[in-house]
Amino acid sequence: MKDLNLVPTFLWCLLLFPLHKAVANGVTPEETKQLRDEVREMFYHAFDGYMEHAFPLDELRPLTCEGEDTLGGYALTLIDSLDTLALLGDRERFTASVEWIGKNLRFDINKTVSIFETTIRVLGGLLSAHLIASDYATGMRIPSYDNELLDLAEDLARRLLPAFDTPTGIPFGSVNLKYGVDEHESKITSTAGGGTLTLEFGVLSRLTNDPIFEQVTKNAVRGLWARRSKLNLVGAHINVFTGAWTQKDAGIGTSIDSFYEYLLKAYLLFGDEEYLFIFQEAYSAAMHYLYNDPWYVEVNMDSAAIVWPLFNSLQAFWPGLQVLAGDIDPAIRTHTAFFSVWKRYGFTPEGFNLATLSVQHGQKSYPLRPELIESTYWLYKATRNPRYLDAGRDIVASLQYGARCPCGYCHISDVEFHKREDHMESFFLAETVKYLWLLFDLAVGPDNLVENGPYKYIFSTEGHLLPATPQISLLQEHCSYFGAYCNRDSLKEEPNASDKSADSQETNGSRVSDGWVRTRFPLDSSSFKASPVSGLIKGLCPGLTHAQKYGISYLASVDTPHEDNSAKQKDIVVKSQAIVVVSDQISNQSLSGDGNDNNVKESTEREPESDPSQS
Repeated sequence: MKDLNLVPTFLWCLLLFPLHKAVANGVTPEETKQLRDEVREMFYHAFDGYMEHAFPLDELRPLTCEGEDTLGGYALTLIDSLDTLALLGDRERFTASVEWIGKNLRFDINKTVSIFETTIRVLGGLLSAHLIASDYATGMRIPSYDNELLDLAEDLARRLLPAFDTPTGIPFGSVNLKYGVDEHESKITSTAGGGTLTLEFGVLSRLTNDPIFEQVTKNAVRGLWARRSKLNLVGAHINVFTGAWTQKDAGIGTSIDSFYEYLLKAYLLFGDEEYLFIFQEAYSAAMHYLYNDPWYVEVNMDSAAIVWPLFNSLQAFWPGLQVLAGDIDPAIRTHTAFFSVWKRYGFTPEGFNLATLSVQHGQKSYPLRPELIESTYWLYKATRNPRYLDAGRDIVASLQYGARCPCGYCHISDVEFHKREDHMESFFLAETVKYLWLLFDLAVGPDNLVENGPYKYIFSTEGHLLPATPQISLLQEHCSYFGAYCNRDSLKEEPNASDKSADSQETNGSRVSDGWVRTRFPLDSSSFKASPVSGLIKGLCPGLTHAQKYGISYLASVDTPHEDNSAKQKDIVVKSQAIVVVSDQISNQSLSGDGNDNNVKESTEREPESDPSQS
């Protein structure tokens, strides 16, 4: 597997510095502009259909031109569409929508809602729109706006908090917005459902100066990760009271996907290195046990035995995540494989059996999911390879020919026969057309908030724009320094008796060596001033295990035999380096206060991300 220790540097280089302009061989510059405008028209065909025929109900029935409440009965599609309106520069409709929501939306209702869906769609939509509407730098500031959306977001999040009151810290899957968790509520939840909340809740904590939201979601991630297998794999479903896995199938798709996604993105947005360490370990395990180049399979989390040779459509986010992680080559191969399924049927079915090379029985639908389009956008952004514009053009053609309905775009209930279903998920407007528009706008010469705005943005798993503003990303920033060296002896950290080892220490199956280790960050740190690194990156040194650093009890530990091959050891050092971080948070919690080097804590690295019924 490739060296992935350049994760944060690669991403921020990608975001900060535009690459050369190119247009696909098959897509002329004029056609690229036409495709961008066509995607814009697709958005308004669906958005106008919703506003005319469904609003203020949650979602649109695009065949019959009616509305339906599907989540909570609070204009879900409008909330999910807010930042897309802003991205398209539609000040008039963005302003009108924000003002209507501020005046009319209330969450004091007797509705039992999904924690996961409500967080990523509603809470994320409100926070993203608030951050755009309240900031002159975005160019979409609403003069009359007075934090109404932020107040609504805080009220909603407080109504979700009772779900986190479990022995494991992993939340229930559902909660009643008025009465809390029902006594008969299921104690089983998905890994993605419990581990895909950190971005939205973390941003809310930083905007309201109330740490409770960030704390409960971080505890949920810790609760899941502490119960991983010896192979560093997590299952699909878990009992939130006992912590026992009720489904031990490990994969990167349904029920797990966005757990990986939010590990990396939480680090990128908040600079919290704990998420990076977990991500790197989880990613290495996924690439070792789940990756059958170029496909991914599902395996038993304890034995790694293959249980499901299936491509499911939610896996399609993975190449995009790999772009953010800087692991481009496997991302390219996997995207090619995934897109071949789209080419075969015109859409990606929910399940494609890799053993029979046919649509999986009972998984023939395509509910307008954005994941493949999302990965297409990120791969074009990273490589400028013209094939991704060709792919985008094919996707637009499929949607226009097969899914366009009188008032919007329909689910495809059977990809083999292109049967339509009278439903349009809100994420079609929040993500599917958003990533398509961004793809073509990038090729034309970007002129939008994401590519040319005042901040670098992290996309939530619902495609909502979360900016790396100082208030969000540099909350605990002290200083950052790239290119330093460090030496174990200089750290002056007295190990516990259980931590003492010889000249080299093996942590979670990866060997790190003693002595001087050269950082892979460039000496010139001026290019990375916007990087949301929390604390002082002092170099790459041998590290403590994640458990040693953060005190998380590992319910399943790894016993790895000690090897003494110096040549192999030297090779692995390059692949598994450690970042030494001094942060204000650590200083406040565990340091002596004298400002010397015993403030330094260590930890090893590795990497991966997505989400269940979402997009």
